[in-house]
Amino acid sequence: MLGTQPIQQSAPQAAPVIAPVTIAQRAAAEQVWGIATAIDIYECEPAIIRDADAIRRFVVELCDLIEMKRFGQTQVVHFGEDEKVAGYSMVQLIETSLISAHFANLTNTTYLDVFSCKPYDPDVVARFALDYFGGSRVETSVTFRR
Repeated sequence: MLGTQPIQQSAPQAAPVIAPVTIAQRAAAEQVWGIATAIDIYECEPAIIRDADAIRRFVVELCDLIEMKRFGQTQVVHFGEDEKVAGYSMVQLIETSLISAHFANLTNTTYLDVFSCKPYDPDVVARFALDYFGGSRVETSVTFRR
């Protein structure tokens, strides 16, 4: 036949395998000043979020896990006249910034914030906190501070 040529086919090229980049790696690569993570944990175990000593143990274990050096004592205070906000609040200074949380009794929800200029893995924090507080689900929001 006029004007026809056989089609040359080559073996399909395998897509390059790209290793996933963690948030901590991305933060280091982008040279951000810090990572701020908001972690909301729903349907937590009521006995745990209403126990000041359990909250203090959580802070120690979390700081050990993500290799953050605590500065001073963990402050855990119960307050809130309005049932909507009543519960413990926690603050722990760390040498690279701070960890804080509020534990809402009405909804058995933990609102945890971790801010540090030392890179850490927010997913590790979220999984640990979810397990520790016995929650049913977690929502996480990460912001790079520049």
